[in-house]
Amino acid sequence: MSVMVKESPISEKDMIAEAEKALADISRVRDGVGRVIFGQESVVERTLVALLAGGHALLVGVPGLAKTKLVETLGVVLGLDSRRIQFTPDLMPSDILGSEVMEQDETGKRSFRFISGPIFAQLLMADEINRASPRTQSALLQAMQEYHVTIAGARYDLPAPFHVLATQNPLEQEGTYPLPEAQLDRFLMQVDILYPEIEAERRILLETTGIEDAKARNVLQPARLKEIQMLIRRMPVPESVVEAILKLVRSARPGQGNAETDKHVAWGPGPRASQALTLCARARALYDGRLAPSVDDVRALAEPVLQHRMALTFAARAEGTTVRDVVAKLAKGI
Repeated sequence: MSVMVKESPISEKDMIAEAEKALADISRVRDGVGRVIFGQESVVERTLVALLAGGHALLVGVPGLAKTKLVETLGVVLGLDSRRIQFTPDLMPSDILGSEVMEQDETGKRSFRFISGPIFAQLLMADEINRASPRTQSALLQAMQEYHVTIAGARYDLPAPFHVLATQNPLEQEGTYPLPEAQLDRFLMQVDILYPEIEAERRILLETTGIEDAKARNVLQPARLKEIQMLIRRMPVPESVVEAILKLVRSARPGQGNAETDKHVAWGPGPRASQALTLCARARALYDGRLAPSVDDVRALAEPVLQHRMALTFAARAEGTTVRDVVAKLAKGI
């Protein structure tokens, strides 16, 4: 993910006016999602922040925690053309990207015609992405990074905006293919989905087992989402936030003078993590109604942005240390 952080010239008055309009739109999106998804405020926030920042997200959680429902709801609320792919071991790259077929016209002339696959959508749900073979997983790499695919030497641009929300079951690893680091790095954030609080679960029981379920309603259009994404890229980033991001990311790399990291971390995040933190901190600030990010945004986003971009040593794993533990300690130090 290559991200430009240079800001376009814009007056403070115009920025405030655009931000106020964006705040109203984001508030309607939050309300629209909240009609269907109960509780899980942190999950909804992080997933929306990833979309507002223009990136992709990996949703990790056990079955039955409404991962699929969340993606479906976001597609409706944001007005995005959504598709779903259920990944299986026998899924082929052409099942995702599409393929060329030979046709013959009335004169007998034969020619190839490209039939696009489900990846040609604005919001793609890659369900249980780790169940597909590495060959099929790699079919997403170019699309997630470059927003186009190449079939038989021809380039086909994907619709804009284009986002991938992939799901993964952390428990069942038999018959799965762990995502390679290169592909994990394409995800702006890894969003861990935990069990709901008791009040949220009580509401789920009462409101989803009746005759009618709550239905999502469209409140935004794709063009407006793109405008908000561009506004986020123009938001100013205080120098203190830049320094906090640099300190956090660099301290997560072995050999940079941090004793805890040297002890526990085999390899750490690259510059793409710094880019992701900068974008996501801006998006989270706007999501919360602020015009500039703060160091608190960096701390709040440290776990979802860094945890899939790091690996622990064998000794650290044997001691029961987790990446979350390491990131939490590093975040406290900024």
